[in-house]
Amino acid sequence: MPDTGLSLSLRHIVKQFGGVRALDDATFEVRRGSVHGLVGQNGAGKSTLIKILAGLHKPDGGEILIDGKTEQNLTPHHVERLGIHFIHQDRLLVPSFTVGEALLLGQEITLAPRTVGRVIPLLNRRAMQRHAAEILKNYFDLTLPPGALISSLTTAQKQIVQITRALLRKPSVIVFDEPTAALVRREADILFALIRRLRDEGITIVYISHYLNEIEALCDRVTVLRNGKDVASLDKAEISAGAIASLMVERDIGDMFPKQVVPLGEPVLTVTDLRHRSAYSDIGFTVRRGEIVGITGLLGSGAKEVIRTLFGLERPQSGEIRHDGKVVAVRNTVEAVGRGTALVPEDRRGHGVALGLSVAENTTLASLSRFSKVGFLGRLAERGEVDRLIKALAIRTPSREAAVRTLSGGNQQKVVLAKWLSRQADLYILDEPTVGIDIGSKVEIYRLIGDLAARGAGILILSTDLPELVGIADRIIVMYRGEIIRDGAASATSVDGVLAAATGSWEVRHVG
Repeated sequence: MPDTGLSLSLRHIVKQFGGVRALDDATFEVRRGSVHGLVGQNGAGKSTLIKILAGLHKPDGGEILIDGKTEQNLTPHHVERLGIHFIHQDRLLVPSFTVGEALLLGQEITLAPRTVGRVIPLLNRRAMQRHAAEILKNYFDLTLPPGALISSLTTAQKQIVQITRALLRKPSVIVFDEPTAALVRREADILFALIRRLRDEGITIVYISHYLNEIEALCDRVTVLRNGKDVASLDKAEISAGAIASLMVERDIGDMFPKQVVPLGEPVLTVTDLRHRSAYSDIGFTVRRGEIVGITGLLGSGAKEVIRTLFGLERPQSGEIRHDGKVVAVRNTVEAVGRGTALVPEDRRGHGVALGLSVAENTTLASLSRFSKVGFLGRLAERGEVDRLIKALAIRTPSREAAVRTLSGGNQQKVVLAKWLSRQADLYILDEPTVGIDIGSKVEIYRLIGDLAARGAGILILSTDLPELVGIADRIIVMYRGEIIRDGAASATSVDGVLAAATGSWEVRHVG
């Protein structure tokens, strides 16, 4: 068989989950001894493709070749024997192990004292610690106490241990999955230098990242996925953050985003110089009545922590929050709700609804005081409100008494929205309000958001669905590594522009 120069070749891969095609005739080929980027928006198919390569999913169609040889029925153990190792963004290390134990897991140095009739292997911990120190010095020029517990290490140190573990097994391919999401700039630079060194030593690198400036700086080639298909493979000379961003997004948004023109009122929320110990710093913005403000950023940008702070789920280190012009200290969720703030969480099943309760019970759960007098619940008024919201939100349910667990994901999300609509809040914070739901339900939720703004509420939407933000928001705030990098009118930007800012494009960070 002739040598094609390819280390990995996944051809025409198909993978279906239920009625959804996560991968649809996707091809991903990586040249030996190169750094190959894999990019795409959330839901594009990156994770599914990598899980197929790791032997965690079996493809429904297509062909997999490793070093030119066809491989079928891959398992994680077989993949590792083939020399393919994965550095996950979640550090898969045992917290109670020492550095030496974690590095040499499966390759322990042992003592073997004789006992009656058998050999009992005992760990030679001193030898393991010495060997671990030598390994870390060799690969990273780093002195890390080999006797330190994994739980005591920083995020960057844990990642170094994970990478070194893979290098000890003499890999031919290393897959890095969002490796810099939790790293500061200096730590990321150390990682980039190591990746270039590994490539120069002949190791093939697959690099998955949302940070397009990293892809541009590191990769010899990049494959772009969109909606489960590979839409482009670019060589080094063609790679730029702008070109990749254009390929990642779909241009035709159509009429998905019904937009109302609403006169803006006074600020309902004003944030000034808000600072968190580890997640963000110097955050300042306003949300006015009738205004829809989008906020976005990649994992580690701090956007999620900002909205959690506004609802009393995180405590800021310093800064000021004003609600309707009055300085407030949002110490907990009860205070936030009492001041007229509502949060629709991303995890609707875990935090948004009580699955065992009915649609009616969930809908009025946050506003029972509206329907009760001297401790007695006014059932007639409650039922009227529930029926009104079921109709307004087009919630598909057999009846108001149906258990929420029996509804589809999109309808569960609508019940979460109904719960807070019944509360009649001044400020709605929506965390990924349309994640995991169908297009039809999305459009209905967009209409509802417009109605809330028209009623005079302020809306703050955290979303990583960039066409969604550009389509429905009046203003978009983009965060990058704990700072607001862009805050401007949605009409004055594009999906490409927001994506470039969120991924740290040099041009956007330094111009405008």
